[in-house]
Amino acid sequence: MRDSQRAFLDDLLATASPSGFETPSQRVWADYVRGFADEVTIDAYGNAVAVHEGDDDAPTVALTGHADEIGFIVRDVLDDGFLRISRIGGSDRTVSKGQHVTVHADEPVQGVIGQTAIHLRDPSEDEYEEIAEQFVDIGAADAEEAREHVEIGDPVTFSTSVEELVGDRIAARGIDNRTGTWAAAEGLRRAAERDAKATVYAVSTVQEEVGLKGAQMVGVDLDAVDAFVAVDVTHATDNPDVDSEHRGPVELGAGPVIARGSANHPVLVELARDAAAADDIDVQLQAAGSRTGTDADAFYTSRGGVPSLNVSIPNRYMHTPVEVVDTGDLDAVADLLAAIADAAADATSFAVDV
Repeated sequence: MRDSQRAFLDDLLATASPSGFETPSQRVWADYVRGFADEVTIDAYGNAVAVHEGDDDAPTVALTGHADEIGFIVRDVLDDGFLRISRIGGSDRTVSKGQHVTVHADEPVQGVIGQTAIHLRDPSEDEYEEIAEQFVDIGAADAEEAREHVEIGDPVTFSTSVEELVGDRIAARGIDNRTGTWAAAEGLRRAAERDAKATVYAVSTVQEEVGLKGAQMVGVDLDAVDAFVAVDVTHATDNPDVDSEHRGPVELGAGPVIARGSANHPVLVELARDAAAADDIDVQLQAAGSRTGTDADAFYTSRGGVPSLNVSIPNRYMHTPVEVVDTGDLDAVADLLAAIADAAADATSFAVDV
């Protein structure tokens, strides 16, 4: 990963982007892709689309990731100045207490999610409170002072930053799924460098974490797209506290994950595997018997059915403030997306042969 590509990744991860409040992150993404895309457009809700124009008679492929992350939202300001919060997306109540957070008001406000000291608790009564029962302390003495800094509806995220681990691994919040939008942008750039004959879109969608909403919009708007490749994170199950019954074959550092089943169109699965083999890219396989849990589930049912594929980045500790990925996997995913886009020009059809 070159310095400019890593700087782009760090900028994305440093920019808060909870569902419904993705604009700052989408600006970072759009500014980057304008350096090599033929055109960049943004719709009314902030879905960002960049395009490499290919040959008129070649297929059209969209490489996508979702920009939003999980978080919280201020739902009440209490008389004593504390803030009550609600979930944005699937925030985990077991990891939230005792964490530094940022309230994204007109000016960012630092706070903490309160946790009573162990000395003052009865360990036999310890339990994980629901998010709605937890509170943020911004240091305000009362409601009047708190309201000078925040208001109901302000989004809240953990304040963790990108940290370097051993080797090529990094930890951060929001890796789900700014790494996917990074890969979509880089896939487009690398496809353009290969002078792909297909027209290639890179898409950064909004509001995936609250129900694939941006993908539903894009699936209709991009009515010329012949195939969607949705990039998201998936569970790396190689850490020691994952129960054996949940252990799958996905490992950190072992390459992109190609899903099979459900939304994943068999022709696209084969094309992706062939493209990976031709470019000597190691891939992993994952079963998706019912659904992928990604934007692919929205894309493939749009407009009467559009061939779609879910390609994933192995990720440890999903939906926590300390998600972990291997940057070698990120590079390999971007290379795979470019290879898929390049190979798509030779596909005579994405339809199944019945």
